[in-house]
Amino acid sequence: QVQLVESGGGLVQAGGSLRLSCAASGTIFSNSAMGWYRQAPGKQRELVATITRAGSINYADSVKGRFTISRDNAQNTVYLQMNSLKPEDTAVYYCNVYRRDYIEYNYWGQGTQVTVSS
Repeated sequence: QVQLVESGGGLVQAGGSLRLSCAASGTIFSNSAMGWYRQAPGKQRELVATITRAGSINYADSVKGRFTISRDNAQNTVYLQMNSLKPEDTAVYYCNVYRRDYIEYNYWGQGTQVTVSS
Protein backbone atom coordinates (compact mmCIF):
# COMPACT_ATOMS: atom_id res chain seq x y z
CA GLN A 1 0.00 0.00 0.00
CA VAL A 2 2.85 2.38 0.84
CA GLN A 3 6.39 2.30 -0.45
CA LEU A 4 9.18 4.32 1.10
CA VAL A 5 12.42 4.91 -0.77
CA GLU A 6 15.31 6.24 1.27
CA SER A 7 18.56 7.78 0.17
CA GLY A 8 21.41 9.88 1.47
CA GLY A 9 23.14 7.57 3.90
CA GLY A 10 26.84 7.02 3.85
CA LEU A 11 30.12 7.35 5.66
CA VAL A 12 31.23 10.68 7.08
CA GLN A 13 33.73 11.92 9.60
CA ALA A 14 32.68 13.28 12.96
CA GLY A 15 31.51 16.85 12.63
CA GLY A 16 30.30 16.32 9.11
CA SER A 17 26.83 16.45 7.64
CA LEU A 18 24.45 14.25 5.74
CA ARG A 19 21.00 14.80 4.33
CA LEU A 20 18.63 11.86 4.25
CA SER A 21 15.55 11.79 2.10
CA CYS A 22 12.58 9.47 1.94
CA ALA A 23 9.98 9.54 -0.80
CA ALA A 24 6.65 7.90 -0.08
CA SER A 25 4.28 6.56 -2.68
CA GLY A 26 0.94 4.84 -2.46
CA THR A 27 -1.89 5.71 -0.14
CA ILE A 28 -0.72 8.77 1.76
CA PHE A 29 -3.50 10.26 3.83
CA SER A 30 -3.74 13.98 4.34
CA ASN A 31 -3.27 13.65 8.08
CA SER A 32 -0.38 11.22 7.97
CA ALA A 33 2.84 11.92 9.81
CA MET A 34 6.34 10.98 8.81
CA GLY A 35 9.47 10.44 10.75
CA TRP A 36 12.90 9.00 11.14
CA TYR A 37 14.02 6.29 13.51
CA ARG A 38 17.39 4.68 13.93
CA GLN A 39 18.75 1.44 15.23
CA ALA A 40 22.32 0.65 16.15
CA PRO A 41 23.57 -2.91 16.58
CA GLY A 42 22.42 -4.34 19.88
CA LYS A 43 20.15 -1.37 20.53
CA GLN A 44 16.42 -0.81 20.30
CA ARG A 45 15.06 1.19 17.45
CA GLU A 46 14.65 4.74 18.68
CA LEU A 47 12.86 7.86 17.60
CA VAL A 48 14.96 10.50 15.89
CA ALA A 49 12.35 12.97 14.71
CA THR A 50 8.78 13.13 13.50
CA ILE A 51 6.83 15.72 11.59
CA THR A 52 3.12 15.99 10.91
CA ARG A 53 1.68 17.18 7.64
CA ALA A 54 0.98 20.52 9.29
CA GLY A 55 4.58 20.84 10.41
CA SER A 56 4.52 19.92 14.09
CA ILE A 57 7.93 18.49 14.94
CA ASN A 58 9.29 16.31 17.68
CA TYR A 59 12.99 15.51 18.18
CA ALA A 60 14.85 13.11 20.34
CA ASP A 61 16.89 14.96 22.95
CA SER A 62 20.08 13.47 21.56
CA VAL A 63 19.68 15.21 18.21
CA LYS A 64 18.11 18.53 19.15
CA GLY A 65 20.07 21.43 17.77
CA ARG A 66 21.92 19.21 15.30
CA PHE A 67 19.26 17.55 13.16
CA THR A 68 16.42 19.14 11.25
CA ILE A 69 13.42 17.28 9.89
CA SER A 70 11.30 18.71 7.11
CA ARG A 71 8.81 17.49 4.55
CA ASP A 72 7.51 18.35 1.14
CA ASN A 73 3.85 17.48 1.16
CA ALA A 74 3.48 17.81 -2.59
CA GLN A 75 6.22 15.24 -3.10
CA ASN A 76 5.35 13.13 -0.05
CA THR A 77 8.99 13.34 0.90
CA VAL A 78 10.57 13.73 4.30
CA TYR A 79 14.11 14.92 4.88
CA LEU A 80 16.55 14.74 7.73
CA GLN A 81 19.40 17.21 7.69
CA MET A 82 22.07 15.95 10.05
CA ASN A 83 24.82 18.31 11.13
CA SER A 84 27.63 18.00 13.64
CA LEU A 85 27.47 14.25 13.36
CA LYS A 86 28.92 12.16 16.15
CA PRO A 87 30.09 8.55 16.17
CA GLU A 88 27.13 7.71 18.38
CA ASP A 89 24.85 8.73 15.52
CA THR A 90 26.02 5.64 13.65
CA ALA A 91 22.98 3.49 12.94
CA VAL A 92 20.59 2.32 10.32
CA TYR A 93 18.08 5.09 9.78
CA TYR A 94 14.53 4.14 8.91
CA CYS A 95 11.85 6.26 7.34
CA ASN A 96 8.34 5.89 8.70
CA VAL A 97 4.87 7.04 7.75
CA TYR A 98 2.00 6.65 10.15
CA ARG A 99 -1.32 7.96 11.38
CA ARG A 100 -1.68 8.79 15.02
CA ASP A 101 -5.42 8.07 14.88
CA TYR A 102 -5.13 4.69 13.16
CA ILE A 103 -2.44 2.44 14.51
CA GLU A 104 -2.69 -0.07 11.67
CA TYR A 105 -1.50 2.54 9.18
CA ASN A 106 2.21 2.30 9.80
CA TYR A 107 4.89 1.67 7.19
CA TRP A 108 8.65 1.52 7.18
CA GLY A 109 11.40 1.91 4.66
CA GLN A 110 14.23 -0.55 4.30
CA GLY A 111 16.69 1.68 6.10
CA THR A 112 19.84 3.48 5.10
CA GLN A 113 23.17 3.10 6.84
CA VAL A 114 24.79 6.13 8.41
CA THR A 115 28.31 5.65 9.69
CA VAL A 116 30.21 8.41 11.47
CA SER A 117 33.91 7.87 11.98
CA SER A 118 35.99 9.58 14.64
